[in-house]
Amino acid sequence: MKDPREPVEADLLIRGASEVVTCAGPPGARSGHLQSEVGVIADGAVAALGSRIVFVGTGEEAQTAVRLRPGATVLDAAGGCVLPGLVDPHTHLPFAGWRVADFERRLAGASYSDIARAGGGIRMTVAATRAASREELAGLVRERLDRMLLHGTTTAEAKSGYGLTLPDELKQLEALAAGAKGHPVEVVPTLLGAHVVPPEFAHARAGYVRLVAAEMVPAAASAGLAEFCDVFVEEGAFTAAEARVILDAARSAGLGLRLHAEQFTVSGGAALAAEYGAASVDHLEEVAESVAKALAARRVVAVLLPGASLFAGGGRGAPGRMLIGENVAVAIASDFNPGTCPCESVAAMIPIACLLCGLTPDEGIVAATINAAAALGRADRLGSLEPGKQADLAIFDVPDRRHLAYRFGTNHCRTVVKAGRVVVRDGQREP
Repeated sequence: MKDPREPVEADLLIRGASEVVTCAGPPGARSGHLQSEVGVIADGAVAALGSRIVFVGTGEEAQTAVRLRPGATVLDAAGGCVLPGLVDPHTHLPFAGWRVADFERRLAGASYSDIARAGGGIRMTVAATRAASREELAGLVRERLDRMLLHGTTTAEAKSGYGLTLPDELKQLEALAAGAKGHPVEVVPTLLGAHVVPPEFAHARAGYVRLVAAEMVPAAASAGLAEFCDVFVEEGAFTAAEARVILDAARSAGLGLRLHAEQFTVSGGAALAAEYGAASVDHLEEVAESVAKALAARRVVAVLLPGASLFAGGGRGAPGRMLIGENVAVAIASDFNPGTCPCESVAAMIPIACLLCGLTPDEGIVAATINAAAALGRADRLGSLEPGKQADLAIFDVPDRRHLAYRFGTNHCRTVVKAGRVVVRDGQREP
């Protein structure tokens, strides 16, 4: 047995941090008062061997606890903060086209529903995405992952949902896999064939629901193109009854379950997420306290999308304080998409979550790290800085972690490490 006093070997050492924010704690998502316990080590250091963390502690402790291998990489955090690599648990990466015209209409007073009825909204992106080739979409995915990485994101979920035919949904998922291949950002793919009913099925909704459940879900699952299936339960999208058909098919196919719910109305989607024990339920601007209790009981992670609340929801955020008070584990995500949040940075969502959803800076950090990892079923490996976990981390050029919420509108990320490898240095991608 190895003597615990013997130094651990490492080939990467990060030292000189004002704070190492570990987000360490009990396994899984943090809820209630644990949501604010970020585990700060002043004058901290982190060491890794290969892809795994082997030491987390103070710089003084590292001097005797860590033995560097010849040729080891040493990074000076220069008084910045070291955090776990950020996890973005809700994005819509593989799409073509932008919707700036929709943005202008919304500024002029049109609602999300008004824009959709006028031919804008999701269906506009569907037309552009159907017209794009798989190679074009893969290139767009890679460009967007590059921008995410530069802001400290090391893992991201990404959905289809802009194809809405069997070939086009598979094309999106194939483009996602191709664009993410070899990229430092780890991508978790989700089938969102149930985003909206496409125009060609406007008078045959039941037929489209059958298409998603009987064809899209089995095809995506059998090809290994999706890990999760998502359904948008909302006025103008899908009803809770329609969602049941798709969720049952997804569960039978071995896919994890996620839902968009209660974004604009009380849709019943959040209660459905609790009933099915979904991995996450996302948006929740209109969630009721009674449903929050059910989500907590089933340990469903609530993924808040504060950027979308700001951009498309009139500035009314999800009730983060209520959810945390009811012991629901809260995560945050960018919801990067062309219509309601064209922003690739989950770090940028931390201040918005504080301002609109009532989170504290520390709760926002937990929401973007360990709880976001839990929403993707990866909290055993990602989301915190602990020996044995994957060495995913980001160094932010701030003297105190709270600056990540306080100083909004600036990318503070300077260095990113993914699986023990430096992939961003001094704000630039490593070759």
